[in-house]
Amino acid sequence: MRNTKQLLASVLLFFTLLIGCNTDDSDTSGVQERATPQAFMALKQTAYESHIQNFRFDAGTIGSFTTDKGVQLTINGACLSKNGAAVNGMVDINLVEVFDRSGMLTTHKPTMGQLPNGDRALLISGGAFSIEAEQNGETLTLTCPIQLIVPSNLTGGTDMAMTLWQGGYDDDCDAIEQCDVVWEEITENVAEAINFSQGPDGEPAYYAYFSNFGWTNIDRFYTDNRPKTTLMVAVPQGFNDQNSVVYLSYDGEPNALAYLDTFDSNTQLFSEHYGQIPIGLDCHIIFASTDNGQWQYAIKQATISENGTITISETDLQSGTEAQLTAAITGLP
Repeated sequence: MRNTKQLLASVLLFFTLLIGCNTDDSDTSGVQERATPQAFMALKQTAYESHIQNFRFDAGTIGSFTTDKGVQLTINGACLSKNGAAVNGMVDINLVEVFDRSGMLTTHKPTMGQLPNGDRALLISGGAFSIEAEQNGETLTLTCPIQLIVPSNLTGGTDMAMTLWQGGYDDDCDAIEQCDVVWEEITENVAEAINFSQGPDGEPAYYAYFSNFGWTNIDRFYTDNRPKTTLMVAVPQGFNDQNSVVYLSYDGEPNALAYLDTFDSNTQLFSEHYGQIPIGLDCHIIFASTDNGQWQYAIKQATISENGTITISETDLQSGTEAQLTAAITGLP
């Protein structure tokens, strides 16, 4: 009888230890749940759509509109075409205008211009504009230029080095609002140009003429004579280029936003791999994702060192509304 009790006790102890081990092995309480790519895409889509302004006019007239920021858009209805034919009747114009870092981030339209060798470098923007025309849901095209009058005080004054740039998209783009824009300078069509003059109110303005709908930007390349380097950014575990983005805000340049457009799944690092960032640059790293329908973000001050890596930690993350994120970015130097 005594031996039987000892045997039962041993068996009970064995199963107790076994259950304890299995419980420890399955403990995931320390793992942070991250946003799905779908949730992040939905947040960006909502943010983009909140920037859209809508106008209507009769294609038999010349449409003239003033945007929320005071930009004047003029479209001659005779310049509109639908499937190669002239357009009659009412036309819908959808417009997005972006001037500052917060708008560039929430619309995912950073200012990275394509260099002759295919690399990309930071652009200083005098305003970026998406203009689309539709009639009964069908997309319209242009047969002659439209005009924008952009007050230059929206970006700190007239910069005579500004030129026009067209926004193209990466080949693997599925949703235009989510696409990585590749800004390319317009150099071939003399009808597409930018002039510097006084606006209707007598204040300095950019007069931009272009003959394609989509994204157009008034830009110039950022210049800095210091030696250049690449940059790596480490983010908390579970984030990648499907559910988060990383931007770089240059201190003193409120009308520009750089973009770390590659992510290495082996090293788990975001990268500016073109080697275009000045060594010694004072800047802020901006990480963005989503958490329960809000923006999840981190803004971290940094000074660029050669081939350096900057780490965004779990404690750097915070959540907030688009208005709170915008305020945080607007407050950067």
